[in-house]
Amino acid sequence: MSYTQGIRRNWSQFALQLVTVFAVGLTIGAERNVVPVLGRDVLGVESMLVIGSFVVSFGFVKALLNLYGGKWSESYGRKPILIAGWLVALPIPVILIYAPNWWWISIGNVLLGINQGLTWSMSVNAKIDLAGSDVRGFAVGLDEAFGYGGVAVGTWLTGVIAAQYGLRPTPFYFLSGVIVVALIISLFLIEETLPYAETEAKDAVNDTTAELSFWSILKRTTWGDKTLFAASQAGSVEKFVDALVWIAYPLYLTTAGLTIVEVGVIVGVYGGVWGILQLYTGKLADDVGRRPPVIIGMFVAGIGVLSTVLIEGYWLWLLSAGVTGLGMALLYPNLITIVGDAAHPSWRATGLGVYRMWRDAGYGVGAILIGVTADFVSIQAAFYGVAAAMFVSGGIAFAWMQETHPERTTGETTKSRTASSIDEG
Repeated sequence: MSYTQGIRRNWSQFALQLVTVFAVGLTIGAERNVVPVLGRDVLGVESMLVIGSFVVSFGFVKALLNLYGGKWSESYGRKPILIAGWLVALPIPVILIYAPNWWWISIGNVLLGINQGLTWSMSVNAKIDLAGSDVRGFAVGLDEAFGYGGVAVGTWLTGVIAAQYGLRPTPFYFLSGVIVVALIISLFLIEETLPYAETEAKDAVNDTTAELSFWSILKRTTWGDKTLFAASQAGSVEKFVDALVWIAYPLYLTTAGLTIVEVGVIVGVYGGVWGILQLYTGKLADDVGRRPPVIIGMFVAGIGVLSTVLIEGYWLWLLSAGVTGLGMALLYPNLITIVGDAAHPSWRATGLGVYRMWRDAGYGVGAILIGVTADFVSIQAAFYGVAAAMFVSGGIAFAWMQETHPERTTGETTKSRTASSIDEG
C-alpha cells in the first residue's frame, strides 16, 4: 500500500476523521451549558471553586493523557488509542444522569478528560499524518473547526433539550448516542495512519533531531526552545478563557437574568465562531505565516473576555462572545501548527503530546484561579484576571516566538533552531 500524503489523495479517511472530531466536540459541548447550572440548581453547590473542580479534574487528566497518548501512538498506532478513548467515555452519561452529588460529576469528568485526551490527540495526529507539511495549517484548521463546531452544536442542543425536558436525564441521552456512534465509526471505518508519518520521517531532509529521547522531547518543547516555550505557555494561558466560558459564563449570565437557552446561544456563538473561522485561519497561517495570527489572537481573545464584564445586555454579550471566539480561532490551530512544524516527523506525535499537556493543564490551573478569585473577590474579577493573563502571555509570544512556516523561516532562524536541536540531542 502507498502511504502518500495529501488531503485530496486521502479524502475519505480525512473526512471520517472530521466526523470523529465533530463527535469529540459534541461530547464536551454536551456539558458546557448544563452541568454548571445542574451543580448550582439541582445539587446545591454554591462555591465557584467547587463547581470549577470538575474542570480541574478534566484539565489535569486530559493534559496527562495528551502527553502519554502521543507517545503510545508512536508505539501502538493511532487507531487503538482512539478506540480506547471512546470505550472510556461509555460510562459518562450514566454518571451524569444518576450522580447523587457534585463529586460524582468530577469523577465523570476524569473519564471525560481521558476521552478527550486520547480521541482529540489521535484525531489531530491522524490529520497531520494524512495531509503532509504543505497543507498542515489547513489540516489542523479543519480539525479544530469541526471539533469546536461540535462543541458549539452540543452546547446549543443540550441547552434547548434542558429547557424543554429539564437539566437531566434527557440531555445526557443525546450524549450517550454520540459516544456509541463515534465508537462504531472508530472500530469499523477508521484506518491506521501511523505508516504515513513513518514514511514522511524516512523522506525528511533535516534529520538532526530525528532521534531524541522522551525526556529530550519534553525538555525541548517545554523550555529548551524559545519558540516552543512561547507556544506552550500561550496554549496553557488561552485555556483560561475556555475554563472561564465553561465555569463562569453560565453562572454569571443566568445571575444577570438570562435564560439557560439564551446562555446556550451565547456560549454557542463563542464556540461556533471559534470553530467555523478555523476553516479560514488555519489556511491563513499557510499563506501569511504562523506567528501573526497567534499573537493577534491572544490580544483579541483577551479583549473579548474583558468586554464581557464592561457591557450588559443579550445582544452585546453575543457580540463579545463572537470577539472572543475570533481571537481563539486565530491563535488555536496555529499554535498546534507551530509545534507540528518544529517537530521531526519521527517524534511529532510526542512533541504535540507535550504541547497539548501544557495547553490542557491550563484548564486545571485556570479553573482553580477562576474559582478562588470568584469566591474571595468577585466573579467579575475572574474575568479581569483572565483578560490580563492573555495580554501578558501574548506579550511573551510576541517577544520570543519565531516564525516556523517552512517557506517563511529565515536562514538565521533555521540556523539557530538547528544549533539548539544539536545541543539538546
